[in-house]
Amino acid sequence: MNNHVETATLAGGCFWCLEAVFDEVKGVISVDSGYANGHVPNPTYRAVCNGTTGYAEAVRITFDPTVVSFADLLNVFFAIHDPTTLNRQGADAGTQYRSGIYYHSAEQKDTAEKAISELNARRIWNSPIVTEVEAIKDFYPAEDYHQEYFVRNGSQPYCQAVVAPKVAKFRKHYLELLKKQMA
Repeated sequence: MNNHVETATLAGGCFWCLEAVFDEVKGVISVDSGYANGHVPNPTYRAVCNGTTGYAEAVRITFDPTVVSFADLLNVFFAIHDPTTLNRQGADAGTQYRSGIYYHSAEQKDTAEKAISELNARRIWNSPIVTEVEAIKDFYPAEDYHQEYFVRNGSQPYCQAVVAPKVAKFRKHYLELLKKQMA
């Protein structure tokens, strides 16, 4: 395996959804659910849910750029959430559910801004994209029970109603990015 890895940090509503999808993307080494770009040290889930910490529920993705590009990750990201709703994804509302790309390099910033510009020009959605593009300031991993939540709680009603359809959508539309399944 290539020793060069990169990190991407993305927020698109519930981190359980993002983690479940990006876990299945080839070239992705690991996905951690957590909290990005807030202003309180060591935030907890309860504090983030109160909406006063400034954090977004996000995932930190470690990936091999020789297998999957940052642009490919963004294509998946924009396909599995609504980037046009400010501080909301479905029934989840509040700043913690905002859409965000927290770049780790100038190249990631440029790629994100270009993707948003191109998607807005194509008018895929009825409203413009409101995804914030900011430098990563901080990322705190969420509590252990949030990690691999969908894998461990797939039959839970929220997972069946919200997470599973996003995973299915990814599998249907991005076969070329799907990790090979074990027999």
